[in-house]
Amino acid sequence: MTDIDDLRRILGANTVIAVVGLSANWWRPSFFAAKYLKDHGYRIIPVNPNYDEILGEKCYPAVQEIPEPIDVVDVFQRSEVTPPIAQSAVDIGAKVLWLQLGVVNETAASIAREGGLEVVMDRCMKIEHGRLMGGLNLFGVTTGVVSSRRPKWLVY
Repeated sequence: MTDIDDLRRILGANTVIAVVGLSANWWRPSFFAAKYLKDHGYRIIPVNPNYDEILGEKCYPAVQEIPEPIDVVDVFQRSEVTPPIAQSAVDIGAKVLWLQLGVVNETAASIAREGGLEVVMDRCMKIEHGRLMGGLNLFGVTTGVVSSRRPKWLVY
C-alpha cells in the first residue's frame, strides 16, 4: 500500500501496535522506531522471546500470546519468516500487517489480505508518521508534513 491517504488513515486510526522483533538495544532500528511511536502516543507491545520487558512494557514471546486487542502487527523480521506472523495477525484479529523497510513477502501479504487485514510492505511506521503526520523535526524545530500534496487545510 503506497497511497498517502490510506497511510495517514492507518497511522491515525490504529494506536495499539505489536512490534515483532523489537530489540531492547537502543541503537537498533526497531527500538528507535518503537520509542518514537510510543513518544507520539501509540501503545507499543513488544514481541520478542529474548526479553521480559522493553520500553517499560511487558514483552511477549509471540503475537498470539498478547492478551489485548492489537490494531497493527509491525514486523522487524526477515522477509522469509513473515508468513506465520501474518497468520498470527489474522488469528488475533489485527487490522493491519505492517512489514518494515526491506521486508517484502507476497505470501505473507496474501495471507493477511485474505484474512481481512490491510497490508503495508517495505515502509517504516516511524518514517511514514514523521513524513505524513507532521512528526519530522531537527533539534526541536518542527518542519511539518513532507508531501507533494497540500493538506486540505492549506488551500489558497
